Amino acid sequence: MEKLTDTAKPTSDLSDAANINYLTRSNAVFAKTAGQMLAVTVDGAEHPAVYVHCSFPHTNKRIYLSVRNIENKEIGMIRSLDDFPEETAKLLEEQVRIRYFAPEITKVLRVKEEFGYAYWETETTAGLCRFTVRGGGGNTKLITATRLLVTDVDGNRFVIPDLSSLSDKEYRMVEMCM
Repeated sequence: MEKLTDTAKPTSDLSDAANINYLTRSNAVFAKTAGQMLAVTVDGAEHPAVYVHCSFPHTNKRIYLSVRNIENKEIGMIRSLDDFPEETAKLLEEQVRIRYFAPEITKVLRVKEEFGYAYWETETTAGLCRFTVRGGGGNTKLITATRLLVTDVDGNRFVIPDLSSLSDKEYRMVEMCM
């Protein structure tokens, strides 16, 4: 729906105002390169190496995906992976999984705090993990009322999907770091 402003210049929807270039099955073709990178051709312009960023990485990794080049400049936005053929959606989902890899903590074995750091020993969906978390600074963040994101000193991310599923002992160890 168009409306006229005081300057009599027509304006349309918010995407025009925000200058968002939506990528669709009709204007974008995604492919994996020989080097296993993601490439995209948009309206004839080739981008040999692109990265996919989620707008909602902890709640929905299938909608509003930003496709960016190596300089972190946005090439375009994908509204939903459901708008693409299954093969393309799978290729993009793989890139999202790689970028947002975060093993789930299934059991907290030990957390020891010392000199501003917490030393964690956990069982995760990726196996036994030992990692160090800097105290303070929001390195353990509640994403929802029960979902906790833990970021270690190397930037690796771990998720406790449901704090209420922890034993009392595990919860007390985690709570001292929150």
